[in-house]
Amino acid sequence: MKISWKRLQQRLRFSDGWTASLFLAPSLAGFAVFFLLPFGVGFYYSLIDTPIGGKFVGLDNYAELIGNPVFRRAASNTLRFTLISVPLGMGLSLLLAMLLNRSVYGRVWLRIGFLAPLVIPVASVVLVWQSLFDMNGSINGLLLSWGLKPQDWMESGMAFWVVVVVYLWKNVGYNMVLFLAGLQNIPADYYEAASIDGAGKFRQWRTITLVYLTPTSFFVFIMSIINSFKVFRETYMIAGEYPQERIYMLQHYMNNMFKSLDYQKLTSAAFLMAVVIVSLVLLLFAIERRMAKTLG
Repeated sequence: MKISWKRLQQRLRFSDGWTASLFLAPSLAGFAVFFLLPFGVGFYYSLIDTPIGGKFVGLDNYAELIGNPVFRRAASNTLRFTLISVPLGMGLSLLLAMLLNRSVYGRVWLRIGFLAPLVIPVASVVLVWQSLFDMNGSINGLLLSWGLKPQDWMESGMAFWVVVVVYLWKNVGYNMVLFLAGLQNIPADYYEAASIDGAGKFRQWRTITLVYLTPTSFFVFIMSIINSFKVFRETYMIAGEYPQERIYMLQHYMNNMFKSLDYQKLTSAAFLMAVVIVSLVLLLFAIERRMAKTLG
């Protein structure tokens, strides 16, 4: 019995599809059990008045949450932190990447040094930050030796900038590597042609470097935003569960709601934060696709 080539291709494609599904099944099952199902249960909890034997209350939990001044403070602090730390991190990462893309003495060791925060356990590093910014820490000791007044870093407005410094220290190295990869993929011929045409260094940077780094910049921007929402770990370990009010983030609020067993506010806040992050990421991807079409 003869089988046509087209029919054979269809059978092979069908067989490949089943093979791929079998390999993907464990990952999909794990994603469904540990991520998708808890997310759905959490959303259900946000619509009832109590987790055990509760009744459906619709969006009342969300309305109560938005009217809560503590939640609004946590949300505004998180937004402010993201708006300040993400541009600073991207600018510093790009500057370091451009520096290390040249023949700089000790370039390899500098790269290793900037990547070290990615592999060092956070808990051990936090001890160093605590010893630096404690009231009796190293920085205040240095200020006293200079005849200056010591600062209560973690119980004043300076606590916000301490957290920004910790965020930059943690994430700049990773972003720098991404920018460095993007820079090394730009053909050197473009710069030579621009130089022959009389373009200066700044114009080459503006019309060549920034343009060809657009995809990398969007990816770094998205990852930086996501990482800015994960700064709670370092903040919690440095300042505790009730830090200075300027560094009281959304994750602090949700952690405290969990400890008080207020699951309705916890799940409502978590779902709102997830919606904001997903919406922002989708918007950025849409902007990137439109810019890619324009540049293409």
